[in-house]
Amino acid sequence: MSSVIIEGGNPLYGEVCVQGSKNAVLPILAAVILTDGVTKLIGCPRISDVDCMISILNELGCKTSFCENILTIDTTNMKLEEISKEKVEKTRASILLLGALLGRFRQAVLSYPGGCTIGSRPIDLHLFALQKLGAEIQEEKELLYCKAKNLIGTEIFLSFPSVGATENIILAAVLADGITRISNTAKEPEICALCDFLRLAGAKISGDGTEQICIEGVKRLKSCEYLLPYDRIVAGTYLTAVAAAGGDAVIYGVVEQEQKKLLEVLEQCGCTLRLEEEVCCIKRKNQLKSICVTTQPYPGFPTDMQSQILSMLTIADGESQLEETIFEVRFQTCKELEKMGADLLLTENKVKVKGVSCLHGAKVNAYDLRGGAGLCIAGLMAQGTTIVQGMEFTNRGYEEIVRDLLGLGAQIRWG
Repeated sequence: MSSVIIEGGNPLYGEVCVQGSKNAVLPILAAVILTDGVTKLIGCPRISDVDCMISILNELGCKTSFCENILTIDTTNMKLEEISKEKVEKTRASILLLGALLGRFRQAVLSYPGGCTIGSRPIDLHLFALQKLGAEIQEEKELLYCKAKNLIGTEIFLSFPSVGATENIILAAVLADGITRISNTAKEPEICALCDFLRLAGAKISGDGTEQICIEGVKRLKSCEYLLPYDRIVAGTYLTAVAAAGGDAVIYGVVEQEQKKLLEVLEQCGCTLRLEEEVCCIKRKNQLKSICVTTQPYPGFPTDMQSQILSMLTIADGESQLEETIFEVRFQTCKELEKMGADLLLTENKVKVKGVSCLHGAKVNAYDLRGGAGLCIAGLMAQGTTIVQGMEFTNRGYEEIVRDLLGLGAQIRWG
């Protein structure tokens, strides 16, 4: 089990550059299946979820190579192969292979995806949408068997603006016959990144970033080079770390438009922020103020930042409240924070946070990707030594969290 050791109680001073986006690159790696030739992804994060998707692409016959943070993928000899259950179960993003494989080969066999245990995250919306496009889907012995004689453009309304379902429909529809219109779509920046990549490859897509996306099917997609956007959750994590521990730091790779809700929260809690050309200077010297936060689909407050903000609020003056509306099992860090002295009251999807004077170091366990980041922040705030176990979850999305926090002056090392 991977762990980090943190000597906390010290403000953060320094600077850090944000990595490429995990939530953008994973659907784009699925999209590469639809292209012909050699594609280069620039600024690709070296994280375990990316490693898992690369391994799957290799199973399908792709040739892949990394040179620093440029990932090259050659699909010339790609063919439809059975993908090992073990690899599919390692990452939630593997569900996007359904749309991509159907789009390219008109068939796919896949086991159910894995990922962090933060809620049920059913794939019903994915399957419903793919069936609307013409796919026949059968479930046998925990396997999904999908095939389609033809994929035909259609009208699809999503009952919930699911990011994954929106991405899967786009992947299946770009090589389908006719026009597909998706209503009540997810508006996350990572959806726009996927569409930007596909347009570079020759797809005809409009409306991304709005509630309706229109896709006109094309016959083929070519290879291309694409610069990945910054990871807004990693950026938010480091901003929150400085807010929580106090200090004065510079974060390179903060896109103001994507971070509006988080920046509002940090300012309301007492931070001073200055943004210019994707660079954010953050300062916090005075006592943190309490606040109420509710997670919502983008452009609302991101659920992926909930654990980090929860840690920060444990020492805010007064009583705060966090409400989780996206994933029902995302308060697993509460009992770990209580080991460190946090005063929390959890009721269903809400947690009331009564600020304490300080946290104290303890041995705690991460149970999911963002929870691990949140516990690292708690360790930075705490007096004494904190050991965070289960950091293999955090390695799924953070390229090198120890290196980055060291750049901010933290006293942290791998255990």
